[in-house]
Formats: sequence, C-alpha cells, structure tokens
Amino acid sequence: MATNVDIATIIDEQKVGSFHLTVVGVSFLLMLVDGYDNISIAYIAPLLIQEWGVDKSVLGPLFSAGLLGGLFGPPLFGYLGDRYGRKFAVILGAFFFGLFTLAQVWANSLGSMMALRFIAGIGIGGVLPITIALNTEFAPRRIRGSMTMLSFVGVALGGALGGLVSSMFMGTYGWQVIFWTGGIAPFLVGILALFVFPESLKFLSLKPARRAELLQVLARLAPDAKVPEDAQFVLGDETNRAKFAFKDLLEGRLAWITPLFWIANVISLMVFFFVNQWTPVLLASSGIPVERAALSTGLFMLCGFAGVLAIMRPVDKFGLVPVPILFAIGIPAVGLIGVAGLPESAIMGLVGLAGFCLIALQFGIIATESQVYPTYIRSWGVGSCFAFGRVGSVIGPLVGGAMLAQGVPVQDLFYVASALLVIGLVAAAKLTPLYRIRIQEMLQGDTPAGAKTIDG
Repeated sequence: MATNVDIATIIDEQKVGSFHLTVVGVSFLLMLVDGYDNISIAYIAPLLIQEWGVDKSVLGPLFSAGLLGGLFGPPLFGYLGDRYGRKFAVILGAFFFGLFTLAQVWANSLGSMMALRFIAGIGIGGVLPITIALNTEFAPRRIRGSMTMLSFVGVALGGALGGLVSSMFMGTYGWQVIFWTGGIAPFLVGILALFVFPESLKFLSLKPARRAELLQVLARLAPDAKVPEDAQFVLGDETNRAKFAFKDLLEGRLAWITPLFWIANVISLMVFFFVNQWTPVLLASSGIPVERAALSTGLFMLCGFAGVLAIMRPVDKFGLVPVPILFAIGIPAVGLIGVAGLPESAIMGLVGLAGFCLIALQFGIIATESQVYPTYIRSWGVGSCFAFGRVGSVIGPLVGGAMLAQGVPVQDLFYVASALLVIGLVAAAKLTPLYRIRIQEMLQGDTPAGAKTIDG
C-alpha cells in the first residue's frame, strides 16, 4: 500500500530559508516591473496633453485601456496557471507585457497608444494573481499573509520607482524613456525566473505525470528529507477535485465570501486609480510643473509600500481586521484631496496618507483572499477577484473622464472616490467575520487517513 505524504504539512513545518527568499525575491522583481508598467501611463499623461495637444478629458479612455486588458488577463492566465503551472503562466505573462510595453515607445497617437495599452494590460493583469497563488502555496501558514504581501509589495514600489524615473529623465529623454525601461525590464526578470523560479509543490501534487519535477522542487525546499519510493503525495489541509467548475467559487460559505471579495476589490481598485491617475492632472492643472506633479504618483505608491509593510504581521495575526480600518481612514483622506485652495504640501500629505490606506487595504484583501480557496481553484479564485477589481479600475478613469468632459472640476472626482470607499467599508466589515470562520473551518479539516510528513 502506498505511503501518503502530506505536502501541506511539509510546507507548514519548514523554516524560512534561501528557498523562500528566492521565491519572494523573484516574485518581488516581477511585481516591481508589473507595477511600474501598470502605472506608467499616469506618469506621462500631463506631458501627452502638452505634446499631442489633447484635452484632459480624453485621458479617461487612455487610462482605462490597459485596465480593460487587465479584465481578460486574470481568467486567461489563471486558466494557464491551473492547467500548465504557475511558473509557466508567470513567465509567459512577463514576456507578453514586456513586449507590448516596449512597443509603446513608437506610439504616435491616442489610438495606437490605447491599443498597445490594452494588449499589454492582458499580461500585466494576468501575472498578478498567479504570482500570489504561487507564494501562497509555498508559504508556511504562520507567515502566509506576510510572505504573500512581501512578494506582492513590489507593485507599490514599482509605481514609486516610475514616478522617480519620470521626474529625473522624462524632461531630457521624453516620455518614451518610461516605456524603454518598462519594456526591457520584464524580459530580464522573466529570464531570471526561467532558471530559478520553482513550480508550486501543491500544484505538482495534483499532477501525477510531473512526479519527477515535484521531487526536484521538494529536494530544494527540504534537502534533508527522505521520500519513500512508494510515496503518494496529498494535500491534507484542503479538499481538491480533478476538474474545476466556476460554481466551485460560490460553494458553501464561499457563496458569500467570494462576492464580498469581488465588491471589495471593485471599490479598492476603482478608488486607487481615481486618486493615482488623476492627482498628477489635478496638480498640473493648478500650475505645478509636470515633473513635480509626477512625483505625486511616486509618493502615493511609496507611502503605499510603507502601508503594506505596516499591516503584514497584523494580517497574519488578525486576518482581515485591518482592511475595514484602512477603508475608514481612507474616506476622509481621499475626500480632502479635492478641497480647493490647499497648498501643495498639504495635498502631497493627503496623497501620501491615501496611498498608505488604499494600497495597504488592497494588499490585505489580496493576501487574505488567496487563502480561502483550495489549490485546484486558487488561481481561478484569486483571478476572479482581480477580474472584478479590474472592472472597477476600468470604470473609474472612464467616469472621471466623462465628468471632466461635462465641465465637472477635477477636485470633485475625489469627493466621488471618497463616497465609494463607504461601500467598500461596508463590504469589508461584513466579510471580516465570514473570513475568520472560513479559515477556522479549513484549519479543522481532517488529514487524509495514512497521510504523513516526510519525517513521519
């Protein structure tokens, strides 16, 4: 009779070492270039207004083009990740969005720029949930939230880095420098990932034909382990099935948890892009130089990076509790940005506080939602949350552009964004106790009979 070896228990018993640092480090770099390219259009928007002679109201569709592509990325790459592996999907996505970001160097009209932003957005949006799934599946349960957020926090730092690059080099080399750097970097990181990134052990445990690859990755994670020749690998902390059906995302307690995560993602990303992409336009229209206005995006993302670091351990300890708190603080922070007559320093301070709250709560949502789905639907589950979030990110800039076209002042966009955060607060408050119960239920799941760790 075959000896069952529980992969989940092995992962949970590991001390953090070079293997985990490799996973987190490469993921961080992937997210760094992903975040840079995702926000890149916000850096150059004020310069395009001047160079191409366009009205700021047309920026709404331009902002939304890449985000619209991001709607298709999570389900497409989620499917590839659940079928062929997390590593394959992530590397393919990096090469994909790197190529079409680089092509934007030669865009010479709003139409061509929008088309390239849309295509690149498919890869940009698709890489995110797969990277999160991979890190969730390698993280010991005691630090799962922290490890997931550490790997993903590169998105915020990438956005901040883009603001720095634009303020330092865009005045000399033009807006094209943003896409030169943003296009080449994903190829470099993708090549690195090809050689050092491991495939998910949990994913491989569901693919008997890839047993040899599983043993190789297991040897990297636990080099001193001795695996019985008749070992049959199982996942003792979750229920898995051979085939995925969309209804599985809405089964049992997930019938409430999944839609509430969708709502929280829609609101968080809608407001994120409201503030992130329209703040430079607001500052530039107030007479602040374009290069300094671009720094607001960098400040927003940098403070978000600090916010993510601040909530990592609280999320591990208290679950979703920090998220509704951050929603509540973000409501006045975002609304006050729109108050007319504020000095530049006050606006920058509010932008920093808004970035701290909006990005930290978004990462808190992401780190927790990846834990409520079993391995066989994790990429799809997280991908569905990202897809719904992208709906919000697409709608946000379009609504902003439409409001500006009707003569609504830029400042009023921030009042609308603040009101939307109230909806997010309600969803997060309802979700928090449901999430806690779901995690307790998963922790109490029975280990299959005969399952053991490598040592036992």
